Amino acid sequence: MNIIHALILGIVEGVTEFLPISSTGHLILASRLLGIAQTDFVKSFEIIIQLGAIFAVIVLYAQALLKNPDICKKVLWGFVPTGVLGIFLHSIIKEKFLGNNAIVVWALFVGGIALIALELFMRNRKNALVEISYGSAFLIGASQALAFIPGVSRSATTIAAGLLLGISRERVVEFSFFLAIPTMIAASGLELVSAPSLFTSGNFMALGVGFLTSFIVAVGAIKLFMRFIQKHSFVPFGIYRILIALAFLYLL
Repeated sequence: MNIIHALILGIVEGVTEFLPISSTGHLILASRLLGIAQTDFVKSFEIIIQLGAIFAVIVLYAQALLKNPDICKKVLWGFVPTGVLGIFLHSIIKEKFLGNNAIVVWALFVGGIALIALELFMRNRKNALVEISYGSAFLIGASQALAFIPGVSRSATTIAAGLLLGISRERVVEFSFFLAIPTMIAASGLELVSAPSLFTSGNFMALGVGFLTSFIVAVGAIKLFMRFIQKHSFVPFGIYRILIALAFLYLL
């Protein structure tokens, strides 16, 4: 991996992290197109640069989080199930799932169908919107476990869970943003601690470029995404997932 690769992957990460289209899946497929071998460092890189995008949430929503300690507690409570599972499944996920192009393609395809089906189901549902409780926070957080499979999308699973629980689009999307903070900090920290020998001075340079790029791009992506969902459904993302999966299925 060189600096240009790190820059491109940083852009891909920043654009896709908070959209329901799987940033990890896109990073794996982008690496394949760039001819980057899925070494242990590259797998760690694809996880750690997601933290750059997460810092965009911290910057944009710092005041909102500081003024609402209750939502911070709910975010931490929602992180518990994924955090516990992540510790036990970390090695399996990295060895068996990351870098598996077939899993990514099929997860993108099936997830696209699921997003469209969800929107069709929600159109016929007339339930009153509810606030995020500690119980719903836990369930939304638990749904993140599905995103251990690259291509599923952490954003898609948490948003879908929140919508099914009767939470408004804007509220559940914001909660999904917040839930990403402890999740990706923990995932990145686990990568750094579990394999410190992978991070040489040259690798740290690539990480720095990917991290900074994903942060800058994610700031704009978050703002655009929040505007988009105010007037549009998630169907376009479902269609995109299906089309990109078919395109990569042909290429791979």
